[in-house]
Amino acid sequence: MSEENQVPQEEVQQETPAQEAPKAEETVTDAPAFSWDDVEGGEGTVSEERQALAALYEETLGSSVEHQVVEGKVTSKTDREVIIDINSKSEGVVSLNEFRYNPELAVGDTVEVLVDRQEDKYGQLVLSHRKARSIKAWDRVNEAHDNDEIVKGYVKARTKGGMIVDVFGLEAFLPGSQIDVKPIRDYDQYVDKTMEFKVVKINHEFKNVVVSHKALIEADLEEQKKEIISKLEKGQVLEGVVKNITSYGVFIDLGGVDGLVHITDLSWSRINHPSEVVELDQKINVVILDFDEGKTRIQLGLKQLEKHPWDALDENLSVGDKVTGKVVVLADYGAFVEVMPGVEGLIHVSEMSWSAHLRSAGDFMKVGDSVEAEVLTLDREERKMSLGIKQLTTDPWTDITTKYPQGSQHTGTVRNFTNFGIFLELEEGIDGLIHISDLSWTKKVKHPSEFTSIGAKLDVVVMDIDAENRRLSLGHKQVSDNPWDAYADTFKVGNKVTGTMINSGDKGGDVSFAEHEGVEAYCPARHITKEDGSKLAKGETAEFVVIEFNKDNRRIVVSHVGTYKEVELKKNTGRGGNKGGNVAVPNQNVERSTMGDLDALAALKEQMEKGGK
Repeated sequence: MSEENQVPQEEVQQETPAQEAPKAEETVTDAPAFSWDDVEGGEGTVSEERQALAALYEETLGSSVEHQVVEGKVTSKTDREVIIDINSKSEGVVSLNEFRYNPELAVGDTVEVLVDRQEDKYGQLVLSHRKARSIKAWDRVNEAHDNDEIVKGYVKARTKGGMIVDVFGLEAFLPGSQIDVKPIRDYDQYVDKTMEFKVVKINHEFKNVVVSHKALIEADLEEQKKEIISKLEKGQVLEGVVKNITSYGVFIDLGGVDGLVHITDLSWSRINHPSEVVELDQKINVVILDFDEGKTRIQLGLKQLEKHPWDALDENLSVGDKVTGKVVVLADYGAFVEVMPGVEGLIHVSEMSWSAHLRSAGDFMKVGDSVEAEVLTLDREERKMSLGIKQLTTDPWTDITTKYPQGSQHTGTVRNFTNFGIFLELEEGIDGLIHISDLSWTKKVKHPSEFTSIGAKLDVVVMDIDAENRRLSLGHKQVSDNPWDAYADTFKVGNKVTGTMINSGDKGGDVSFAEHEGVEAYCPARHITKEDGSKLAKGETAEFVVIEFNKDNRRIVVSHVGTYKEVELKKNTGRGGNKGGNVAVPNQNVERSTMGDLDALAALKEQMEKGGK
């Protein structure tokens, strides 16, 4: 028997007449079955009423919907909970946090919930709105995307590059560029807000959703934008709002249409960054300079609304005048000096110093310096001006012959090397060349770097002046006397000297002399042989005969063979004489012959002696 058909025994006893207790021999099983119809005394009356009540109860209660998503009605709402009726035995309680995306939720609204449990241990119905939204969310998001619907979403938090938005229970990504038509500087102002969005992209593989609020704004502005673009004309002046500032320019909102003011069109003066001229959200007037055929790219100007500074330049300013300005730009090749706002002149590095050694402009000045200069060229039509600062000082070459007369001795600084010599700076703007042959009287210099170094000080003698071409010939060895004048007697052809082999090889070797430092002589290969037939080795000291001496060419040739055999000698008569003339000077009082002749005769004699025998 069902619970609803059970009644208390006391109630039954009150409604039925008293009966006698059964006798001992009677059994309980003989009693007739209980029926409400017998109690009421009429057939069908109570049964129909009971059936109607049961049907109504079943209709109200409904069948089991556990783990299913159903619709329910909000019957009550507090600061923490929402009471929802789903036509079950009892109402369900859902946390208000699950409705944060919908702050406009009110009593009487219909919402979807998931029946977690039909009845917990306390007999309470357990519902979840968040789970219901999550189950239905993916289908709804796809439907909204396909139908281009506007959806509501709750901005949960900020993330890298944008925001996280709760849409139908799914976490969607809102890029920073899709929040508004203008750049957003404070993302946090949108957190915990409910906004309208369009679903712009869905990744079905990873179930990623991208939404946009900007798309809704753009749609509203599209008609306004078309109207503005249709009326655009070059030279037209419009009012706009500074929308964004970049390193290369400023974007201006013209009322739904954006235009760019390049950094060069912001001010006639040179600026380092657009923020020096304008600020964000500032209202300014701009002029339309140009736009493409579709008018999607609009070039604007700000400085064009003002008179060009060159038009205000002093009419009396001319070449040769002195001006004062501030260095605004510095490069290796020169410096730009602003002589008045918007008017600049270039000082080329070659006009900063009389020196022929070009250096970087940064060696002479820096940005922000105030400099005085002379106007070298002035073109008002092209709006160009060149300046110079070296012209404010005297050209050192003006009195070069007075300061550096030929034959005078001075001290200079080594500035540069070449294969053929050294450039020496006597003072700022005065350079001279020391030829490699004029570095030393005795040392054979193959490259100037072997003799000195950059920055070293050298004493020199002025040998020649070419003021017209600004050329100065200098000599270093001329500072001291020519030691070769004294060597002429010591290394006279035919004299015997003692020397040490510096090196020795198939082509001969060089010989040094202890008493004459820096002097070297050359000993040819055929003159390096000792009397026993061996060769003089490196570091070996021996006696030599001078077979050639040339002061002008600083050339000494010696022979070790000449100490024990007769050799050919060469005599130099000096400048204007018979240079290199061959003169036979016998070393012994014998008939003149060559080494080849002596060797051939000795061989012939030996052969004849063998034949005689």
